[in-house]
Amino acid sequence: QVQLVESGGGLVQAGGSLRLSCAASGSIASINVMGWYRQAPGKQRELVADIAIVGSTNYADSVKGRFTVSRDNAKNTVYLQMNSLKAEDTAVYYCNLNNYNYRGRTGVYWGQGTQVTVSS
Repeated sequence: QVQLVESGGGLVQAGGSLRLSCAASGSIASINVMGWYRQAPGKQRELVADIAIVGSTNYADSVKGRFTVSRDNAKNTVYLQMNSLKAEDTAVYYCNLNNYNYRGRTGVYWGQGTQVTVSS
């Protein structure tokens, strides 16, 4: 099992910044991808950004140029720096970790979620 503990959500004005952190513990595979998803009221959960252990990243088009995902492999921690926040970024943000082996994905894990509210 893998445990994910998030921190850093809150209320911010439009144009402001927030930094989310997520620390992973437990059975973390040597090949893994960590990232962030979000879910706004009445909408499906969507990928915000993720980062593989080797450092390759993916971003949703809506956050490119504003958000930066990074990780500290020694601490098993992933970060999401969110700048130029917009009202439409308001959502519950979930940390995610996918474990892999040579056959494919072996586990999917989620944090408890942290609320990000952007006031306009």
